[in-house]
Amino acid sequence: MRKASRDEVAQAIQGGIVFRKSPAPDAGKSGSVKTKAKKKAYITGAHGSASARKKAAIRQARAKRK
Repeated sequence: MRKASRDEVAQAIQGGIVFRKSPAPDAGKSGSVKTKAKKKAYITGAHGSASARKKAAIRQARAKRK
């Protein structure tokens, strides 16, 4: 285990320590498909939101009229 210097410890006490989430290994590969799939689920009302289901029903009714 590495020993921290006094300066490092003082800086951590004064400035704080920030823990960040590491990036996913394949984050850049299929980002757009993932977003489109989420948008598709929202538009169809499949994700469970009552407002999204209502909007989806309105869209379907409008599509049937045309």
